[in-house]
Amino acid sequence: MNIDHLIVDPDKKFRLKDFEPGETRGLKDQEEAAERLAKCNQRLGELQERLWAQDSWAVLLMFQAMDAAGKDGTIKSVMSGVNPQGCQVYSFKAPSAEELDHDFMWRYMQRMPERGRIGIFNRSYYEELLVVRVHPEFLNSQKLPQTCLKNIWDRRFDDINNIESYLDHNGIVVLKFFLNVSKEEQHRRFLRRLDKPAKNWKFSDSDLKERALWDKYQEAFADMLPRTSSKRAPWYVIPADHKWYARVAVAEVVVKRMEELELHFPEVSDQKKATLQELRKKLTEEK
Repeated sequence: MNIDHLIVDPDKKFRLKDFEPGETRGLKDQEEAAERLAKCNQRLGELQERLWAQDSWAVLLMFQAMDAAGKDGTIKSVMSGVNPQGCQVYSFKAPSAEELDHDFMWRYMQRMPERGRIGIFNRSYYEELLVVRVHPEFLNSQKLPQTCLKNIWDRRFDDINNIESYLDHNGIVVLKFFLNVSKEEQHRRFLRRLDKPAKNWKFSDSDLKERALWDKYQEAFADMLPRTSSKRAPWYVIPADHKWYARVAVAEVVVKRMEELELHFPEVSDQKKATLQELRKKLTEEK
């Protein structure tokens, strides 16, 4: 799959409506998608083992989307071939009282992946430019001095860009995915959650309240994506109306970017090789 068309290029004019949520880019059906996803799962498992062994790079995947876009299912499907020991997943909810006593990045910086690991943020610090922007009353709970509220959104764009530059300088590869679901498809998925008892727990009245703010969220995404996409930490707009396509697209992006790191197992020195031969000799002599 050519993934370049998914990237938000900071040097080009961006319009969210130019990204079609229902496209599949020539991928025929779920059967073909399943085959390609299986290949990606296997390859990602191999790359993750090298990432772990090399213990130099870390990879951070971030997922943002409207409700019912398929974040949970995408993470589960894409990461199914990865050793759980080398993967950390965090799902960020409303901040706690302790977290609100710190700067907005505090809780996220504590959960950055260690070297050799893949970290996953199911929602992330970009909520500060989405939910908090759509609900500016949430700023009151952050107890910021009045002088810090001036031009706060522009400041937070700059803060996040600077932080991602810092992460890049420290060997943390940042990949950001916006699962782009249409309002019509969200409507269908909400109804399925209501119609299937096993999915009732996923639905609440707050989902409808947020859906009523759809246009405001789309405006926030349309402003945020180009202003925080960069060569070092690009945004990928993933068509999400077909879950089987979204999962393949995300998987192929992750594999491609990890392959670019040229990961390898550590080289063993001649001295170490000689030591290993001696140890092997002792083991064979145990008989």
